[in-house]
Amino acid sequence: MNDSAGRRPGEEAVALPQGFDAGLYFIGRVRTPWLQRSDCPKNGLQTDAICTVAVDPRFAAGLQNVEGATHLILLYWMDRADRDLVRQRPRHAEGSRGTFSLRSPARPNPIALSVVELLGREGATLRVRGLDCLDGTPLLDIKPYYATTDSRPEARVDRAGGARDDGGDAAS
Repeated sequence: MNDSAGRRPGEEAVALPQGFDAGLYFIGRVRTPWLQRSDCPKNGLQTDAICTVAVDPRFAAGLQNVEGATHLILLYWMDRADRDLVRQRPRHAEGSRGTFSLRSPARPNPIALSVVELLGREGATLRVRGLDCLDGTPLLDIKPYYATTDSRPEARVDRAGGARDDGGDAAS
């Protein structure tokens, strides 16, 4: 999707490469109550909606033992998002931000992730809480969430991005 008419001041788009570097298999679809981006919660913690993850039958065997996890990491493909934005202007911000400093679905590879609570499984369908995507979103992968290795309580984000505007890395 590319809707240049909806661009905000300060946003910048680039020409995308002509070819792709990799191939993906969608392993299923995410079913949510949201049909338009404006209806979606900003993140999965802002909703109690129970959603379903419908895994394609050919991949259903991969769900063996999934009930052993209370939470899962879902990776999904935001198939209706713009892919050419490198600078965006969030609705809540006064200026633009680099795409890679945001969690926006608009990005060169619109891969999203959510940590969801697993509520149950029936065959190749999972019931989960904690999603923030459109109904019918393609599913890329499912991984167990391990609090012992995935949680980083010391992590911080400077929303203004001023801490490292010089392009420096963590070692500088």
